[in-house]
Amino acid sequence: MLNRRQFLVLGAAATAATTLMSQPADAAIRHRVERSIALHNIHTGESLKTVYWAEGRYHPSAMRQVNRILRDHYSGTVHAMDPHVIDLLCALQHRVGTHKPFQVISGYRSPQTNAWLASVSDGVAQHSLHMEGRAVDIRLEGLSVRRLGHAAKSLRAGGVGQYPDSDFVHVDVGRVRYW
Repeated sequence: MLNRRQFLVLGAAATAATTLMSQPADAAIRHRVERSIALHNIHTGESLKTVYWAEGRYHPSAMRQVNRILRDHYSGTVHAMDPHVIDLLCALQHRVGTHKPFQVISGYRSPQTNAWLASVSDGVAQHSLHMEGRAVDIRLEGLSVRRLGHAAKSLRAGGVGQYPDSDFVHVDVGRVRYW
């Protein structure tokens, strides 16, 4: 059984951990008045540039637009993306110093799409974070996979996979790991 002091210390630690986890990856965007993102889905041809966070909160209408552009382009299934993935992309755009749109190769994947892709490719995880809306595969015009991957790794905000042969970088908000 915990005494009062132990209980308070555990409570303070849990609060601190929750605060840290809800902060964007890059300190430079943490205190911005607005956060924006620019995306271009290479499979659907759709583009989006939107302010998704302002006045201290995520904007539902902007997040719906983000979810739509990051939908499973095979099935058309729209799924709520983890807002931290969008914060990660915003931080990454800031880190590399561009406002160019990310070219989206893959955002959300339905379990059916993921299973099919895993059956035809060695590079698709069976329990992919794409199925949870916590991962995006991207490229950025004018930036090599190596440089984009390096910038993503420098954020230490989740997983980063570099795929130079396929010309994209995978970023997610799972545990920090690199491949």
